[in-house]
Amino acid sequence: MAQEAARLLVRFGRRYAAVVRLVTLVPICVIALFRSAPENLAPTVVVVAVAAVWTCGYAWWLDKGRGNVPVLLDVLVLLGLSGCVGWTSAVEDTNTGWLRLLVLFMCVTCQWHTPVLVGAAAALAAGGGMVVAVAAAGADASVIRGLLWAPAAAALSRMVWTLLRRAAHQADLTAAEAARARGQSLLAAAARAEEREFANALHDTAATTLLMVGIGQVRSNAGWLAAQARRDLDRLGSGHSPALPHADVVGLLRADLDAVPLTVEFDAPKELRLPYDVARAIADAVGEVLTNVRRHADTTRATIRLCGDSRALRLDIADQGRGFSPAEVPATRYGLRESVHGRMTRIGGTATITSAPGEGTLVLLEWRAGDG
Repeated sequence: MAQEAARLLVRFGRRYAAVVRLVTLVPICVIALFRSAPENLAPTVVVVAVAAVWTCGYAWWLDKGRGNVPVLLDVLVLLGLSGCVGWTSAVEDTNTGWLRLLVLFMCVTCQWHTPVLVGAAAALAAGGGMVVAVAAAGADASVIRGLLWAPAAAALSRMVWTLLRRAAHQADLTAAEAARARGQSLLAAAARAEEREFANALHDTAATTLLMVGIGQVRSNAGWLAAQARRDLDRLGSGHSPALPHADVVGLLRADLDAVPLTVEFDAPKELRLPYDVARAIADAVGEVLTNVRRHADTTRATIRLCGDSRALRLDIADQGRGFSPAEVPATRYGLRESVHGRMTRIGGTATITSAPGEGTLVLLEWRAGDG
């Protein structure tokens, strides 16, 4: 999400300000009551109660509300509390410390959820107003100097918060750049996957058909050749992503078997629906295996056994041809590497080839949902 770090930081600032105001409220109120002289306890209790009720309400607004109007009310309430030092005889009782702490925490936490000008104005008004009220009540210079720390603390708090905001903004920029890079990488990977699948389809269809004709494995006037050429062209021009998300792998296999000039014994369920990409990849891998049987095995017969369900399946393709040594197949041979092993790997499946010269060939294709 755009500007996520900055948004979370703003939310954190409001909530943390509320927590600080509430956590410090209890010891502040205790200090006020314990330092008050008995004859001044009643008015002090009233002032402290107002401070407590308002702080709780303000903390609730920090967590739930928006806008800056409550900040103005916060300043006015604190100015009113400061103006009560004469009524509570806080100066005579040296009991202004609790009020100083209340204003200090307001000035500091206000910087975490307000614009710069609003936070500065609030700190100066609350801190300056308290100085004026205490001075008017006859406080000595040392007490007044202690009150001047509130605006200074507010300035330091604002500096730290500004640095955090900049760090959050930089984090958002970095995250956005990483997202763009990931998007570009995904687009590039998709383009490579499309190119690879087109190359696989070209290899499995027109290129293989033309090669068999060119090297004399198939006569140019073979009865099935024209129909196969039409199927090759249709396959290359139709793409690989249908509108429906699932396909019947048994139906795809039967359609491809009709195009292979082999006698195939096919044992499979009546229907087995899988995600289209999985079904198409398995059917294409089987098609490449059967093409290799036709080209290299020196046999016209093959057997296919399919068992499993929509969560897992096993498919065996066997022939009793002349066989070969899988270890001796060059790595540059495209068919087995990409059209069989590559396709099964990309859908989370496996292809295992067992063969030896003179002993036929068994190809085992396995797939399990969730492995891709």
